Amino acid sequence: MEKLRILLVEDHEIVRAGVKMLVDAQADMTVIGEAHNGEVAIRKAAELVPDVIVMDISMPGLNGLKAAKKIKQISPKIKILTLTRHSDDGYIQQLLKAGVNGYVLKQSAPSELIGAIRTVASGKSYLDPTLTEKVMGGYVRQSTAIASASKVEITERECEVIRMIAWGHSNKEIAGRLDLSVKTIEAHKANAMRKLGFTSRIDIVRYAILQGWLEDN
Repeated sequence: MEKLRILLVEDHEIVRAGVKMLVDAQADMTVIGEAHNGEVAIRKAAELVPDVIVMDISMPGLNGLKAAKKIKQISPKIKILTLTRHSDDGYIQQLLKAGVNGYVLKQSAPSELIGAIRTVASGKSYLDPTLTEKVMGGYVRQSTAIASASKVEITERECEVIRMIAWGHSNKEIAGRLDLSVKTIEAHKANAMRKLGFTSRIDIVRYAILQGWLEDN
């Protein structure tokens, strides 16, 4: 069995060493590189092209958010899983906009991290269960609006596009999978968001959670 190739990005050496031991103990994954800041992460991501990058947000120099944006520009196929202590919605929104594929809290159990790595590697999006509750429950008014959006009719193609966006795919990846142009994908996304009254990707993620899409990919 070919192992998942993991790049660890964490400025605290003790934490990085602990995560490395945890990952390397799994039969289906191995750590192929380490980085202590965003600049090194970008360079190693380009050199090693890992399957998954497990990356902290708060680091000296270039932080995880900026590094994630750059890595996604260089290689959209690399899956990025953020591992952080921050549970503020502001972080979640910014990371979703940056294109990260998953978000796990350092406070969670080790098994949560391992499961998250496998999930994003398989092409699914992952939100720590605590954060799923926060994304949905912290916005009563907006969640109600998004729940009512379920009654709005969008075309089958528009539904297909926003479903794949919720799973973490870029417009380019979706275009390739559906054999359509990037401009066509952008148009379907814009039309769906307009009909549903969405203004950001986090709205799409909330909608996807309500629809059960993050479980059935």
